Amino acid sequence: MTDRYPGYDVLTKRNSPSWNDQTRRVVDERLAIDPGRHRFCNDSEWLTLTAICEQVVPQPADRAHPVPIAAMLDEKLCANSGDGYRNGRLPSMREAWRRGLRAFEAEARERHGCAFHQLAAAQQVALLTAVQNGQVDSPAWGDMPPALFFTDRLLHDIVSAYYAHPTAWNEIGFGGPASPRGYVRLDFDRRDPWEAAEARPGSEYRARSENARVG
Repeated sequence: MTDRYPGYDVLTKRNSPSWNDQTRRVVDERLAIDPGRHRFCNDSEWLTLTAICEQVVPQPADRAHPVPIAAMLDEKLCANSGDGYRNGRLPSMREAWRRGLRAFEAEARERHGCAFHQLAAAQQVALLTAVQNGQVDSPAWGDMPPALFFTDRLLHDIVSAYYAHPTAWNEIGFGGPASPRGYVRLDFDRRDPWEAAEARPGSEYRARSENARVG
């Protein structure tokens, strides 16, 4: 993966005026999540969820510590920490995921005779696409619209978990929650001195040097 923000590490802001105690506590909790731990999902559901996360947000193979997307989502489900709203055509968050994971398993076994996590990558993508387009018909879905589950739960929850992690923040040059420092230079193509400098062709060394000075 191309390093758009060479030398940038959001964690250097940990003890700077950019973050307060609350921010540090939340970030530390996310960094401490065990990528293999699951308390909401049973073992079968966990394998399905992990495989889905890997297809929806594939991460670089050489990344030393991938974002533990499935574990973060499992923690959210275990705590029943919802968004405070949901589409009325979907069941509660927990029930939607229980039913959705069961339905993915049912679709995989009906189409290919094996579990979802055992499918080849292309088959997993094809099944995800079919769910996205509402082109599935297993009774396991019940009255839950598959396409709506895909957009409002599966995609929303997985992508939200990924971009809630400092590793993803480094990838997009995000400085974390703007508390207590906030942001000042809000005009187009302007940035505050403590924000990451994006590399441009021929200017990678300058960006790397600048990021090394800014905390």
